[in-house]
Amino acid sequence: MAIKKVIFTREVVDSLLSYSKMAHPNEGILIIRGKARKGVAEVTSVMVPPAAVHAKSYSSFNWFMLPVDMSYLGVAHSHPSGYAVPSHEDLLHVSGRVMVIMGFPYNDESCIGVFDKDGVRIPFEVDAGHQR
Repeated sequence: MAIKKVIFTREVVDSLLSYSKMAHPNEGILIIRGKARKGVAEVTSVMVPPAAVHAKSYSSFNWFMLPVDMSYLGVAHSHPSGYAVPSHEDLLHVSGRVMVIMGFPYNDESCIGVFDKDGVRIPFEVDAGHQR
């Protein structure tokens, strides 16, 4: 079933934005984890991928270096340009069911875009009461 809505914990949003600020002016990349059910993905944690590569116009990692884990929902990465929508390259290399893009200046959730594997925007919300 396609993901129609994404719910982030406040802790995850803070982690996404903080990691993006730390990686700037390079792109940062994270794996988002949680569960998906009935078209709703609940993102409850992030993970820094091993041996990730960060540069000004791309970031990447090798999926084969990760253990098998059914909680992987997709990848989050930053766009130092501030344009928080998928690039052509992003769409060619989508991994998972959800793609999250954080755009500079990484101030709050208005700097975040959430998309499916085809680049279609997915609505999201932040559940401040759902901390782990």
